[in-house]
Amino acid sequence: MNLAKRILFAGVVALGAASVAQAQDITGAGATFPAPVYAKWAEAYKSATGAQLNYQAIGSGGGIKQIVAKTVDFGASDDPLSGEDLTKNGLLQFPAVIGGVVSVFNVPGIGANQMVLNGAVLGDIYRGTIKTWNDPALVKLNPSLKLPDTAITLIYRSDSSGTTAVFTDYLAQTNPSFKASPGAGKTVNWPAGVGGRGNAGVAANVTKIAGAIGYVEYAYAKQNKMSYAAMLNRDGKKVEADDLTFAAAADKADWNSEPGFGVNLNNQAGEKAWPITSASFILMHKAAADPKRSAEALKFFKWSLANGGKLATDLDYVPLPANVVKQIESSWKDIKDASGKAVLN
Repeated sequence: MNLAKRILFAGVVALGAASVAQAQDITGAGATFPAPVYAKWAEAYKSATGAQLNYQAIGSGGGIKQIVAKTVDFGASDDPLSGEDLTKNGLLQFPAVIGGVVSVFNVPGIGANQMVLNGAVLGDIYRGTIKTWNDPALVKLNPSLKLPDTAITLIYRSDSSGTTAVFTDYLAQTNPSFKASPGAGKTVNWPAGVGGRGNAGVAANVTKIAGAIGYVEYAYAKQNKMSYAAMLNRDGKKVEADDLTFAAAADKADWNSEPGFGVNLNNQAGEKAWPITSASFILMHKAAADPKRSAEALKFFKWSLANGGKLATDLDYVPLPANVVKQIESSWKDIKDASGKAVLN
C-alpha cells in the first residue's frame, strides 16, 4: 500500500472490527487530531475489557453535529465549545489528551526540523502574500538553507475542522493581517490552494504536490515520515515538536478558567513551549438518552485516562495531569439518567 493510500486509510478510523454492535460497544465521531491515540486506546481497552469502540474521524464539525443529533455516544472536537453552546445543547465537555499541530511541507532536500518558521511568516504564507519558497522572509529565517524558486501551494482542511480552528487561531494571534482576513475558525475562506478531508487528506495532498505546505496533527507527520518545520515560539526560541514541548505549552494551564475545561494553549509563554498546541475534547449529553451506553463511554475514558498514558506519549501526545483527571471524573456526575441518577457511579 503506497503512502497516500496509507494516509487516506488512516483518515476514517474504525476502531475495532466492523461487527454487529454488542451491548458494550461504544460509538464516537469527530476530530481527526486525536484519532491515532484513540485507536491505540481502543485496541488496548478491548484487550482488557472486551468492549469495542467504533470512532469515525470525520472532523470536529461533524463530531459536534453527530453528538447534538444523538447519533453517537460521544463527539470529539479540538475546538472547545463555549459555555453558552454547551448549555444550549445540554452537553458536558472534557479534555482527553493534548497534542500539537505542525506545518508539513514538500520541498526536496529539506527534512524535518531543518526549516524554521514563525507565526508572522506562516500567516503571510497562508494569506497568499508569500508565494515562493525563496521569498526574502523565508530566507531571513533560514539563511543556511538553499530554498528553491518554487511556487508554494497551500493545502488546507476542506471539512469543518478543529485542527483548522487551532491553526488559524495561532495565526490570528501572531499575524494581525491574517486575523483581519481570512481570520480564525473551523472553516475559513482561504485565498487559494487545495483542500483535503481530515488530517490524512491534508497529509496526502502535501505528499503528492511539490512545493506544498499544510498543517496536521504531529502524529500524522511523524508516522508518515513527513518533513515538518521547527518554530520560533512566543519567547523567540527555536523549538521542535514533541511531547515535551507540547507539555511545556500546557504547563501553566488554568483548566478551570473556561467552561468545560476549554482553555486555549496556543502561543503560550515559555522557552520550551510549542506554539501551536491544543487539547482535544469529548462532548456528551448531560441527560443521557441511553444511560447504559453513556456509562460505557465514560468507562472507556476512565480506563484510558488511567492506563493510556504511555500509549499517548509513544505517539507524542501528552496525557492530562492527574489533578486534572480527578476534576474531569468529578464532572461526570452531571451525566444522568431520567431519574436524575449519575450514569456512572
